[in-house]
Amino acid sequence: MVVNRAISFLHFSKKGRSQNLLHQLKYKNQPEIGEELGRMYGRALNLNGFSGLWDVVVAVPLHPLKKARRGYNQSEGFGRGISKSLGIPYRELLVRRKFTDTQTNKSRLERLTNVENVFDLNTGETSQELRILLVDDILTTGATLCAAATVLLEGGAKLVDLATIAAGGR
Repeated sequence: MVVNRAISFLHFSKKGRSQNLLHQLKYKNQPEIGEELGRMYGRALNLNGFSGLWDVVVAVPLHPLKKARRGYNQSEGFGRGISKSLGIPYRELLVRRKFTDTQTNKSRLERLTNVENVFDLNTGETSQELRILLVDDILTTGATLCAAATVLLEGGAKLVDLATIAAGGR
């Protein structure tokens, strides 16, 4: 079981526009940024031959406490924007069972350990035979996305592709 492809809308650059956008989205209570970026990316995917590849869009979930604290899941808005542009459903197939510390200042090994056994399929949901576009805000080491994708693949997903707002960083 492996992830099929990983794609990103923006290149992350420290102190650049992408970092500013992500900070506005995550920490300055501007969830509309995520949905607009998702709509823009979805249109770009359509224009570049990526339509029809997926059955569903799924976002990496936040732990309920973190979501309550922030008020929204920034990756969910991105996913909903993509789903609207691609004309495919957005579904909450995953749930985050364990509260984890931020990945920001962790090494690759610490990140992998931090997200081990964190995700499960949401009660009553299945990934069986689905072609899934799994979305998150940023890709650095890939630990979070890999942990979430593993749950979907073990649940019987036909394929899992990854899409993020930005990639790069360290």
